[in-house]
Amino acid sequence: MSDFPVKTALVAANGLTFEVDQCGTGDKFALLLHGFPESKFSWRYQMPLLARLGYTVWAPNMRGYGKTSRPPAIADYHIDHLVADVAALIDAAGAKSTLLMAHDWGAVVAWQVAIRKARPLDRLVIMNLPHPACFMRELKTWAQLKKSWYMFLFQIPWLPERLMTARKGEAVGRAFFNMAIDKSRFPATVTDEFRRSAIEPGAMRAMLNYYRAAFRAGSAAMNPQPGTVDAPTLMIWGLEDSALDRATTVGTDKYVKDLTLRYLPGVSHWVQQEAPEKVNAMIEAWLTGAPVPIEGEIV
Repeated sequence: MSDFPVKTALVAANGLTFEVDQCGTGDKFALLLHGFPESKFSWRYQMPLLARLGYTVWAPNMRGYGKTSRPPAIADYHIDHLVADVAALIDAAGAKSTLLMAHDWGAVVAWQVAIRKARPLDRLVIMNLPHPACFMRELKTWAQLKKSWYMFLFQIPWLPERLMTARKGEAVGRAFFNMAIDKSRFPATVTDEFRRSAIEPGAMRAMLNYYRAAFRAGSAAMNPQPGTVDAPTLMIWGLEDSALDRATTVGTDKYVKDLTLRYLPGVSHWVQQEAPEKVNAMIEAWLTGAPVPIEGEIV
């Protein structure tokens, strides 16, 4: 990993300033989008891999996170603005085509970038976040609804911020440790990185505003029709996800023309951090045209 050091830069895009980890100098471009309540640090295992495979890799703190610009209003986190951020970051990198890799909330945005064809994508990698049409379908079931309880809690003003940032963001650290299956992957040295980012002044409000803006935007914005993704897509799914039911992955091939779907048994929602060796092996095989390892079921 030391052969491909990571540096942090400030990048102007879409009228904001993004704090971006950068790695590699290859001709190809990869943009990595993190989830909630994570940060660019969640891609620490994947950045050197992609750099070795010939990519220039950017992992930004998304709007509102860490030291990236933090617009104040809920409306500032509408999906249209989040998609525009990604497009502007791709433009700032001077990329003609992009490998877009994303997890959790980052993948909410990545799906939309691909569906809207906001910028040309060579390939799309999605981790533990379903296609919006599949999620909307399953959200009508009790199995998924009970897993999504926190999204409704986050609609309440100020209280979730108070709960999540109390005792220096203790709840943020617990979210990783408690949900993980292999808890050795989330020692204090790791969870403290996410806690520090989350308790930056105003950060938690911005992070929660993603959920609030999504509710206000409604299904027409969050689940655009027909939802077709043209870019070849690798979907990696930790089966022990306590926030998203495995059923949300069923039917993805209806919307994605070229889909490779792999499941990782015994791995939680934090898939690329909890099982980086397996995840990286799948990514490398898929990008280089080798058979993608099969750990669990295949669709």
